[in-house]
Amino acid sequence: MKVKPLGDSALLISFGEVINEGINDRVHALARAIEKAGFEWLVEVVPAYSSLAVIYDPTLIDFEGVKRAVEGVEASAESFEGELVEIPVVYGGEYGPDLEFVAKHSGLSVDDVIEIHSKPVYRVYFLGFLPGFAYLGGMDERIAVPRLEKPRLRVPAGSVGIAGKQTGIYPLESPGGWRLIGRTPLRLFNPEKEPPTLFKPGDRVKFVPIDEGEFLRLYREEWGDD
Repeated sequence: MKVKPLGDSALLISFGEVINEGINDRVHALARAIEKAGFEWLVEVVPAYSSLAVIYDPTLIDFEGVKRAVEGVEASAESFEGELVEIPVVYGGEYGPDLEFVAKHSGLSVDDVIEIHSKPVYRVYFLGFLPGFAYLGGMDERIAVPRLEKPRLRVPAGSVGIAGKQTGIYPLESPGGWRLIGRTPLRLFNPEKEPPTLFKPGDRVKFVPIDEGEFLRLYREEWGDD
């Protein structure tokens, strides 16, 4: 574990450059231990793949003080098993306009792409980019594709995309350059709920193919008639 300053009110804790579940477990275990300790100087903890940023109030403590505090709670950091979250997805058509491109680029059939994408159990490494956007690990590299050269101005909430060797779900309508292969009817971010996000770091995600009829039924249940 390496600790270094990150500006004048934060420090960065790094567990190396390798991305794997074991290191990510350590990141989130330490993040929870720091939050649980209830330090009055703590502003925010921001976990990533293999590192952790700790933002603090510099009027209450300095870098060395935070470093000692972090090192002190590391021994009490406990890993946990995330929940398995099943995500229904309708693939292709208007919901996944880039599915055929992904198939052609990969030298596979559309059905093969759907099977390959929905087979793994993915891991939520961390949340970022948009509220509730989960960075997932575990996608089969056979369906890896480049981003769009020109991002779309509007990507519907729930859109499932691929960019490089990653797959993810847009929790909110936004611009985006990922290749869209499907859409889930589930609402991944709802500010009226606690917690507002469907995912948390460490969760496991399984995509479940559904047809359009099931998508529309679930969409009405989740979002109403809008």
